[in-house]
Amino acid sequence: MRLTAVLLVLSLTGCMSVRQEDVDAWAGRPAAELDVHPVFLTMRMVRTVTPDGTEIRNYTNSKDMVSCGGGGTVSPGFKPQGYSAVAAPTTYSSNVMCTSSTPTCNNLFYIKGGIVQRFTPVGSGGARCFTDERMRPGFSGPVNY
Repeated sequence: MRLTAVLLVLSLTGCMSVRQEDVDAWAGRPAAELDVHPVFLTMRMVRTVTPDGTEIRNYTNSKDMVSCGGGGTVSPGFKPQGYSAVAAPTTYSSNVMCTSSTPTCNNLFYIKGGIVQRFTPVGSGGARCFTDERMRPGFSGPVNY
């Protein structure tokens, strides 16, 4: 089951990639455009500032994935032949093992003086980042992401 989920995710993202023209489109744009961009508005954002004053915004696109599996055994009660005593009760033992991961695309924007210097998507936890026209500045249409 876990392998099937991984193959499904890979098949859906296999043709998707980061397009350089989408990344480059952000250089020189006002950071205020990120504040109203419909795609980035839906993502959790973490903001940090470096000692030289560069603001780094990380818009995270992630999904928690959990996979569980397990099994069990049934042990019927035993009643020796010739005994009229009540048989031992049937017992059941089980085991369950779950794993979880959070594949994430970290959309990193480096901003200085209110202007985007660069946009760098970085995948982690097995995620593959991708970009298209919906990720460009000025996009304002509806989207299913």
